[in-house]
Amino acid sequence: MKRRGLFYCQLGFTVLVCLFMIVPVVMSVLAGLTENYFIGLSSGLTLRWVEEVWRLYSDTIRLSIQLALACLVLTLLLGVPAAYALMKSSRRWANAIEEALLLPVAVPGLATALALLLAYGHHRDFRDSWLFILVGHVLFTLPFMVRPVLSVMRASDMQRLEEAAASLGAGFRQRFLGIVIPNCVSGILAGALMVVTLSVGEFNITWMLHTPLNKTLPVGLADSYASMRLEIGSAYTLLFLLMIVPLLITLQWLGSLVTRRH
Repeated sequence: MKRRGLFYCQLGFTVLVCLFMIVPVVMSVLAGLTENYFIGLSSGLTLRWVEEVWRLYSDTIRLSIQLALACLVLTLLLGVPAAYALMKSSRRWANAIEEALLLPVAVPGLATALALLLAYGHHRDFRDSWLFILVGHVLFTLPFMVRPVLSVMRASDMQRLEEAAASLGAGFRQRFLGIVIPNCVSGILAGALMVVTLSVGEFNITWMLHTPLNKTLPVGLADSYASMRLEIGSAYTLLFLLMIVPLLITLQWLGSLVTRRH
């Protein structure tokens, strides 16, 4: 009886926490589909706020997807070799470099953006390009690719696997593409999940670096809440969820699929 009572207490607490997190999201979604939020559902449901958001802010959604995918590609190209180099380096230097990689995460995003502006803001064409925002996103998300990949490499005893492959005559390229990459796919997928979600939702760095022609989804969302009707901002939130949730589910599914195969 005591165990059953404890179970129901834990279940009730879990349900309350879930409701605390989910109910605001549901209310926001309903507000974006309601004719008049202040009257409530009795005013009727409509998609005109979603259509209005798409008309005004569709470019921010496309730019956010473009940034997230470009950020993912760059963090893969930089992060996986960096994790491999850290694994091969001496432990003391590897730890020092690994901690240094976390600086963009520890430093406030506004400070990172200000540093980028001071360093590269005088290059006018670069400053006005979305590539400037991309640099900030890569700086912020790179540790989230390096850490899980490095952890998987260390857990799978990669050095011993490489030594075995080298003893059979495999060159560096064969070892890296045939041994290292396949054995750290789970870490790569975990890092990809973090990189994409953080890039899509990143606000502080983006707000400081964006221009009127280069607004991302979070910046447009803030603008819509500040200057438009509440229904517009809520409809924007709905579009954000429709974009990010399927992406997260897909990445999670790929991760679980790879884990089962290994």
